[in-house]
Amino acid sequence: MNTTVDPITLEVMRNAFQSIAEEMGATLIRTALSTNIKDRRDCSTAMYTAEGDLVAQAEHIPLHLGLMPTVVKAVLKEYKKRIEPGDAIIINDPYISGSHLPDICIISPVYFKGKLVALLANLAHHVDIGGIAPGGMPANSTEIFQEGIRIPPIKIRKKRQVDEEILQLLIDNVRTGYATYGDLQAQLAANNVGERRLLELIKKYGREAVLLYMEEIINYSERRMRSAMKKIPRGSYSFEDYLEGDGINEDLINIKVKIIIKEGSIVVDFTGTHPQVKGSVNCTRAVTLACVYYAIKAVVDPDLPSSQGAYRVIEVITPKRTLVNPCFPAAVSNANINTAQRIADVVLGALAKAVPERVTAASTGSMSLFTIGGINPRNNTYYSYIETYGGGQGAMYNQDGMDGVHTNMTNTRNAPVEVIEMFYPLRVEKYGLLSDSEGPGKFRGGVGMMREITILDHEATVTFSTERKKIGPWGLLGGKPGKGSECLIVFPDGERKQLPSKVTMEVKPGSKLILKTAGGGGAGNPLERDPEMVRRDVKERFISLKRAKEEYGVSINQRVNI
Repeated sequence: MNTTVDPITLEVMRNAFQSIAEEMGATLIRTALSTNIKDRRDCSTAMYTAEGDLVAQAEHIPLHLGLMPTVVKAVLKEYKKRIEPGDAIIINDPYISGSHLPDICIISPVYFKGKLVALLANLAHHVDIGGIAPGGMPANSTEIFQEGIRIPPIKIRKKRQVDEEILQLLIDNVRTGYATYGDLQAQLAANNVGERRLLELIKKYGREAVLLYMEEIINYSERRMRSAMKKIPRGSYSFEDYLEGDGINEDLINIKVKIIIKEGSIVVDFTGTHPQVKGSVNCTRAVTLACVYYAIKAVVDPDLPSSQGAYRVIEVITPKRTLVNPCFPAAVSNANINTAQRIADVVLGALAKAVPERVTAASTGSMSLFTIGGINPRNNTYYSYIETYGGGQGAMYNQDGMDGVHTNMTNTRNAPVEVIEMFYPLRVEKYGLLSDSEGPGKFRGGVGMMREITILDHEATVTFSTERKKIGPWGLLGGKPGKGSECLIVFPDGERKQLPSKVTMEVKPGSKLILKTAGGGGAGNPLERDPEMVRRDVKERFISLKRAKEEYGVSINQRVNI
C-alpha cells in the first residue's frame, strides 16, 4: 500500500469521518423518546481509533465531547482484551467517565475481518437517573450516592444481543423508565449506524487507507495547533473567578488558574483553587479537561478540526481534592451546569490578558438548570421536565454578544412551549428576553432570558441551579458586567419570594416558578457605542430609554426617533 498522505484525500476522509459522527447524532435525536434529547438535543457523538484517540466528533455539546475521550480510554483499559464484535458498553460513573450521573455513555467497537479498527461512542443526558430528586441533579446532595444509580462499565449488549436483565435493572431504578428505555435503544441504534457507515468507507477505500488517514487527521490537528500557538505571546497569565455557593451554603468558592505559554506547549495550572466542597459543584478532572480544551481551542484556532492531536500540546495540572479534581464520593451533579462554565471563564479570562481581541467578555456563566418532577395526575405516572436555559453571550472587541443563547460548554436547544405543555402538567406563563440585562459597552453583551412556569394541580419537586446572582459576568476592555440571574417563586396566594441560586424544594399546586438568567459582559467603553446601535436596541426593547441615557449617554425622543 502507498503510505504517502495525499492532502485532498485527507480532506475527503476528514469530512467522511465527520459525516459519520453527524449521522450518528441525527439517528440518536430522531429515535429518542425524551424531550431532552429529541427536542433539546442534549447528546453528543464521536468516533475514535482502536486505541481510543479522538478522530472526529459531531457539532454537539462541547462539555460532552471534551470529556468523552477520558471515558473511552478508561473503558478501553478495562475491556481491551474482552471486547468482541457486536458488544456495547454502558457507563455513567463520574469517577470513571468524568461527567455526572444523568449523562450515560455507550461505546461500541467496530471490527473488520476480525480486527478492531475503531470505537464509536455517544453520550446522552437522561431525564432521570434516580436519586433524591427528579432529574438526578439535586442542588442539596452531599455525596454521589444521593444523585442516582451509578453504572460501572458493563456490557449492555453482548455479540449483538441486548442484555434485557441489565436494561430492566436500570429502568426499574429511575422515575421515567419508559423514556429511559427508549433513549437507551436510541443510543444503541446511533452506534449501529456509525458502524455501518464506517464499514462502508473501509470497503470503498481499504482498511489500511482508512486507518492511515484516521491517524493522519490526528497528526494534522497537532501540527496546526502548534502552528497557531505561535500567534499567542509567550508568558504567564493568571485569572481568578468565583462560584456563588455549593447548594449547601452561599460562600464564595474560588477557581484560580495560571496559563503558561511556552514554545510548543501550554501549561494550565489550577493550583490555588478551592478544596472540594460538601455540595454538588465538585468538578471531576475529565470535565475540567473538557473546559480547558474548549477554551484554548476557541482562542487559538476555533476552526481546527477536533481530534486528539489538538490537545497533545496542553498540560493540565489539577491538584487532588480540589474543586477541579475531587475525590470519591464527593457530589458532582451540578458541576457540569455551573463549575464547568466558571472553569471556561477563568481560562478565557487569563487568555484575554494575552490576546484580548480573540476572547469574549464573560458570558451568562451557567447552563441555568430548571427541573420539575412529580406524578402527572392525568396518567398517574412520573414525569421529569428538565431544561437548561441560555443567557447573554459576552461581547468581543468588535461585536455584540448574542442574546438568550447557550454559550461555551453547552450547545442545546430550548424546549418549545407547545412541547412542555403537551407532555407535562405545566403551563408556561411567560418566555422571552430580558430587557436591560446586557453588559454595557462599545459592543454590548447579550441579554439574558426568562421563563415563568405554573405547576398545575399537583405537588412537584423543583430544582433551580444557576450562577452569577451576586457577581455579574465580567466585562472586557472597559466594558461593564452583565446583569445577574434571579430565581423566584410566586405562591398560590400571590406571595412572591426570592430563592437561592441553587435550591431543591417541594412546591404546591398553583405555584409559579421564575428563572431569569444573566446577561453577558460588555466590551469597550459604553460611551463610545454608536448611537444608531443604541437607538436600534431601544427599538427592539433590548434596553430601555432610561438605560440608553444613563449607560450610553444617548438621549432618544421616543415619538420622533423610534
